[in-house]
Amino acid sequence: MERPTPRTIAMVARLLLLCLAAAATSGGLHAHAQLDNNGFISIDCGFPGQTGYVDNKTTLFYTTDAGFIDADAGMNRNISVEFINPPIPTSWHSVRSFPGGTRNCYTLISLVSGQKYLIRGKFLYGNYDGLNRLPIFDLYIGVNFWTTVNIPKADTAVYAEAIMVMLVDSVQVCLMNTESGTPFISGLDLRPLKTKLYPLANETQALVLLHRFNFGPTDGTVIRYPDDPYDRIWFPFVDATDWNEISTEMKVNTDDRLFEPPQAVMQTAISPRNVSRNIEFTLGLDSFPSDHSLGYIYAMYFCELQQLPRNALRQFFIYINGFLGKTATTIAFTPAYLAEGSRYSLEPFPYSQYMVSLVATANSTLPPTISAIELFSAIPTTTLGTNSQDVSAITAIKEMYQVHKNWMGDPCVPKALGWDGLTCSYDVSKPPAITSVNMSFNGLHGAISPNFVNLKDVQYMDLSNNNLTGSIPDALSRLQSLVLLDLSNNKLNGSIPSGLLKKIQDGSLDVRYGNNPSLCTNGNSCQPAKGGSKLAIYIVVPVLVIAVLVLVPILIFLWHRKRKQAADIGTIGVRLASDGDGNSSLRLENRRFTYMELNTITNTFQRVLGQGGFGSVFHGILENGTQVAVKLRSHSSKQGVKQFLAEAQVLTRIHHKNLVSMIGYCKDVDHMALVYEYMPEGTLREHIAGMQLLI
Repeated sequence: MERPTPRTIAMVARLLLLCLAAAATSGGLHAHAQLDNNGFISIDCGFPGQTGYVDNKTTLFYTTDAGFIDADAGMNRNISVEFINPPIPTSWHSVRSFPGGTRNCYTLISLVSGQKYLIRGKFLYGNYDGLNRLPIFDLYIGVNFWTTVNIPKADTAVYAEAIMVMLVDSVQVCLMNTESGTPFISGLDLRPLKTKLYPLANETQALVLLHRFNFGPTDGTVIRYPDDPYDRIWFPFVDATDWNEISTEMKVNTDDRLFEPPQAVMQTAISPRNVSRNIEFTLGLDSFPSDHSLGYIYAMYFCELQQLPRNALRQFFIYINGFLGKTATTIAFTPAYLAEGSRYSLEPFPYSQYMVSLVATANSTLPPTISAIELFSAIPTTTLGTNSQDVSAITAIKEMYQVHKNWMGDPCVPKALGWDGLTCSYDVSKPPAITSVNMSFNGLHGAISPNFVNLKDVQYMDLSNNNLTGSIPDALSRLQSLVLLDLSNNKLNGSIPSGLLKKIQDGSLDVRYGNNPSLCTNGNSCQPAKGGSKLAIYIVVPVLVIAVLVLVPILIFLWHRKRKQAADIGTIGVRLASDGDGNSSLRLENRRFTYMELNTITNTFQRVLGQGGFGSVFHGILENGTQVAVKLRSHSSKQGVKQFLAEAQVLTRIHHKNLVSMIGYCKDVDHMALVYEYMPEGTLREHIAGMQLLI
């Protein structure tokens, strides 16, 4: 017999739509829910209503796709009227299309980790966009490739189905734009399966359905829920010219089996009209992409539906492409009376087509029989998604701030589709992790999300130029990998938490918090003073005014007296502050030079005055003609930032007529230097050495 062609499959799919439409109507309304009483999720994608409906043919509740996908993802469209008549089920009337974004994902939650599930996508183009352009696009389950959807005709229903083990309690189904038309989807179903079913679907591979055929019914009946409790869809496969239909109304035992085909399927079968002939058919695979496939797997179902006399025997071999199939047994097979028996692949095979031959043995008095067959492509599911804790944290952050970037699917995988503003680390031995978050200029409102603390591997966090309010969480100091935190240009208040202060002071964390007007940056308590009485105000204000009037002339006099004394530049302290760039540092309260200024002052460090463990000392001249000595830290110096600042702090506290004064300092990225008064007659050591030479 010839294999079913794409045209035949399309006709069968169209037949399914018409059969379902015969009894499918909209029933009572129900509230939106992720799972129904069977543990099913049935989504009518693009359905315009606010609530779902019950399909009276299947009795299944169909919900809208609101709540399963971001509200701003895609658009709801209706298929053209010409494809609705004759009537087809409501679940095929609408689609959600995705003209924007490379990846758009549905999220299914409330799953059971370790449970086996059937996932099915449904697609009916129906010229919904009026363009008559049949698209091609890819589907992913999580971060693993599922299949390619290739729409052959506008009126053809296309199904994509996979059986897989869920390793977490949620899953994302993503449509990927491959620049071959706009992705769309009509419906999305999820059905739980017993863990024992389909043993070759496991933690490392999934089974993608290619064919599921029910042999026997001549009336074109399509079997699904409630006849199949798992809502598998069994299409009829009949050739009345060559085959006889065998059927029974007796119950067939399918309990405790590995596949549990439904009663309605196992109660029919075919056998050749000519008892001397075998059963042969071919299942084509050329229309299905196999780039990601590990090979193909089949499962065939048999049952003896006739009570045979003692001298009768039905016995046959199963050949695949001319070879005995590597099934659970390769010996001749005899179906049991009213008991389902299956034969299935023990491992995937890389065939481009499956030619199945059921050949009667020499001792057989009856021809072969078969009830049903399923054919799958095995695909790997070993690609690691982003660390689950990071996914939970960044998803909560996305929801809190209502991020409108194209943040869909896995944050880090595939690498080319990582979320905008995130940087991830990739290690073959563990899941990817988020190492950098840049959400600057994102219009963030409200407090800093506590979920940032759960990004344990983050090194750089930029939340600048937003409208964040409230205090800075001290919990951020627990991020051991964090080296830069930019909170500048927000509306934060309160004080810098002690944990962050400690990290700022020891140089392990750079915190930028400039232009937060209500933020206290001196490390002290910023609690507002309690309101006093009006009498206190009346007393204090006049006193302050008088004090200012007295002190201002005195200060002006002292300033004129001291302004020419270069060495007397005031008490120099060290305090926590924020410079113009929002950088936190220990700032010395005298002149701060940039490295470029030192380069100019020293004439590109031309004249060396001396050498020490800290580095070299260079001669320089300020813009006012004052000579200075510039002590520049060498990159090979063992003295770090902390020690450098400590030395500067000590030197600023020493004042003596026989010691030079420190005029300023430089802390410019990796360049550190101290600027002193210049001693034209040399150091004390040089004077002593010179006197010894005269003795």
